[in-house]
Parts: sequence; structure tokens; C-alpha cells
Amino acid sequence: MARSNRKSNSSSKGSGTFSSSRNIKSIKRKVIGDRKKAKELAKSYHDNNLIRLNRYIASTGLCSRREADELIREGLITVNEKLVTDMGVKVSVSDTVRYNGERIREERKVYILLNKPKNCVTTVEDPHAKNTVLDLVRGACKERIYPVGRLDRNTTGVLLLTNDGEITKKLTHPRFNKLKVYLVQLNKNLHINDLEKVATGIMLDDGFIKADSVEYADPVDKSQVGIEIHSGRHHIVKRIFEHLGYEVIKLDRVYFAGLTKKNLRRGEWRFLTQKEIAMLKMNAFK
Repeated sequence: MARSNRKSNSSSKGSGTFSSSRNIKSIKRKVIGDRKKAKELAKSYHDNNLIRLNRYIASTGLCSRREADELIREGLITVNEKLVTDMGVKVSVSDTVRYNGERIREERKVYILLNKPKNCVTTVEDPHAKNTVLDLVRGACKERIYPVGRLDRNTTGVLLLTNDGEITKKLTHPRFNKLKVYLVQLNKNLHINDLEKVATGIMLDDGFIKADSVEYADPVDKSQVGIEIHSGRHHIVKRIFEHLGYEVIKLDRVYFAGLTKKNLRRGEWRFLTQKEIAMLKMNAFK
């Protein structure tokens, strides 16, 4: 499927010595300025390595950020042996954070790729569901992991599960719009005119949408279509084809943010490789 010296010159004049008071003052200002800049850089580095206390608590797997706020408010959290009730406090990984007197630490980050089967819901808990995606990876790790985004009950394919909140935000926030590739099985052949409409764009109830790329997935069976799209709008692929008078019989996500289900049979999972994790952290995939 096709996807879609500037130079600066400077000169200076001087006698070879710093005899004038003007030159001495200039040097002093430069030294003071350099020290100030160094302090600012150090502070910036330090600040950039601090995170809000509720986020740190959530990263330990103890609870969610909202629940962490409640623990802080109730006086159950100490930082470096001091009681903290201020929601805005920031901590570093070197700080000692305790809940009810017991030290808590950031969890090991876990990344699992699942080839999701049909009749399986993408939720943490659902009392009405026979199977959830977490049932399929039960026992894979002791950490609490969550699905990144959602696939409908009968949509199959690539699904990432992790406890890394930053990665989850990068992959699900509309601002990042990660590429997704789907194989679609329709209830009838897709007319060439409709295929072109998907490519050039159509107007849905919630706005204009067009695919990055769309083509027949089979040279003979024109009911099978491959579609690439960045949009994360709800049920977007199904709604595109339903708008044109087709019913989506099967929907399989074969690619998501650089991840594929290659060598994974339906219902199977694996841990991401270090290379895959590094690429996700660098936000290297469109």
C-alpha cells in the first residue's frame, strides 16, 4: 500500500591586555552571566527530571492519578519522611515516597503486543463480557497493564498493552494521530467510484474525513479493501464505509504506530523488543 548556512563574521580589536576598567567590567559581567546561565541550565535539568507526586504514585502501580490525589489529601503519603498534603508537590526518582509507611517505587515498564481476536473487549473490567484482552495476557507480568486505545469487540489485530503512561499518551492523544492500517471485509464489492471517494474524502456527521491511502486488497475479490488512516475518531473506518452504503463484515488492524502482528497468531501475544520500545519512546513512527 502506497504511503501517501548561515555564516556569521565577528572581529575584535584590543591591545592584548585588559588594562581598562571598561574591559574588566565587561569580563566580570561575562563571568557572572555564565554562572547565572549555568545555574539556570542546572535548574532546568533538575525541573525536567521532576514529576508531580500523583503521577509518581500512579507510576508505582498503586493506584490511578485521581486516587493518588485522594491519598495525598488524606495525609497517607510522605516524601523523605515528611507528610505531604500539597497536590502540586514534585518529586524525583531519588526521593523516598511512602504510602502508610511503606516505601513505593516506580514499576518496571512493560510493553506487550497482542493480536486481538474477535469476541473480546478492550477494557480492564467488564462484568458483561465473557473475555477481555487482559484475560488473554494474564500471568504475563506482575505489573498492572492497560490497553492502549480501543478496538471494538469484533475488530481484530494489533493492540498494545502497557503501564507506560507517556507512551499511552503519545499513541492515543489526537494531537499525535498515529498511522493505522486496516484490512476491511465488506458485504459486497466496493465500487471504484466509492473507493475514490474514500481517497479524496467524504463529509460525516462529525466532520470531513479522508484516508491516507486506500486500495483493493485482492485483485479479484473487490470486497476486500486495505485502508491507511491517521484519524482516531470513534468507529471511523466502519462509519466511512457505512456512509457509502456498505456493511463492514470484518475489520483487522494490521499496523499501528510501527507495530505489526507478524508471526503472531490470533489471540497470541509477545513482549516488545528493545528496538521497538526505543522507537516508540522516540516517537519515530508516524
